[in-house]
Amino acid sequence: MLRKIKAYRSLPREIRGLVWEAYVHLGWARILKAMPFAKIAPGLGTPMYETPMTGLNRSDVTTIRNISKAILIASRYTLWESRCLVMAIAAMKMLERRKVETTLYMGTARNKQGQMMAHAWLRSGKLIVTGADTMDQYTVVGVFGKRCPEKGAGEIVYDT
Repeated sequence: MLRKIKAYRSLPREIRGLVWEAYVHLGWARILKAMPFAKIAPGLGTPMYETPMTGLNRSDVTTIRNISKAILIASRYTLWESRCLVMAIAAMKMLERRKVETTLYMGTARNKQGQMMAHAWLRSGKLIVTGADTMDQYTVVGVFGKRCPEKGAGEIVYDT
């Protein structure tokens, strides 16, 4: 336990704050996952719409990477199941608060025994925020693009 506390304290301050926020959002996302999908789908974004692969500024890239790291860390310590869909929804909500557009992908595949498997991952710009580890093994069956209001004119936009 002491080692975990030391590891947490060694994280940069901005990541430590995001870990707590991620923990709360993971809890909320887990509650949403328990609801009928038709009820939560409108909150996931526009169905069958993908946000652009470009348009992130340097600040957005840093934010996305930090949130991705915080979600991964917090998901290891939740008292509930926090796997792909829960992680993707939590990260989407954290990025939405920061007015960063995202696309949530849902995919299916069959394992070696022929059983159906599902996976969810989140993308922002060209960056995969959550679920990158196995996304290539799945066929996309659903996409939800989360548009965010413009941050403001005059920002420099970089291709990532």
